[in-house]
Amino acid sequence: MSSRNRSAPGRGRPSPEAVPITERFRLAAQRISKGLGSLPALVASVGLVALWALSGPIFGFSDTWQLVINTTTTVATFWMVFVIQNTTNREAEATQLKLDELIRAVHDARNEFLDVDDESDAALERRHAEFERLAGDDDGAGDDDGAAEGDDPTGRERPGRGGGRRSG
Repeated sequence: MSSRNRSAPGRGRPSPEAVPITERFRLAAQRISKGLGSLPALVASVGLVALWALSGPIFGFSDTWQLVINTTTTVATFWMVFVIQNTTNREAEATQLKLDELIRAVHDARNEFLDVDDESDAALERRHAEFERLAGDDDGAGDDDGAAEGDDPTGRERPGRGGGRRSG
């Protein structure tokens, strides 16, 4: 490896040996996922399959000819499962952290939602039903149910419905 690729401690990017393998995998997975999710990658894959199909008569449509495409697509699919899952997990975690920060920062948000992703399916279903009910309450523009504008069934004011933030 050339000395150009190695940085002095504290200057520039760290040498590849100093970067943990998990970080190198994450970066590679992001690049691969972005690259293979592009139009040029799709066009290239269609082109490769077309070349393979056109080569069929040359190889007499033999078992080996068929095995080439079957093996290639199987191995590529197997590897992509790991790449896509890594990218999806990272994006889901980043989204979860952003939502956690919003819940933490918004005065009227219920902090109990910070750990909702660790709840049972039954508990999630109960919360879903609660929000379906709340959404149904919001659909009644006339507020004919006798509740004051801005009232929430949980007893708190809702921003955007006349309540705004409470002080104190």
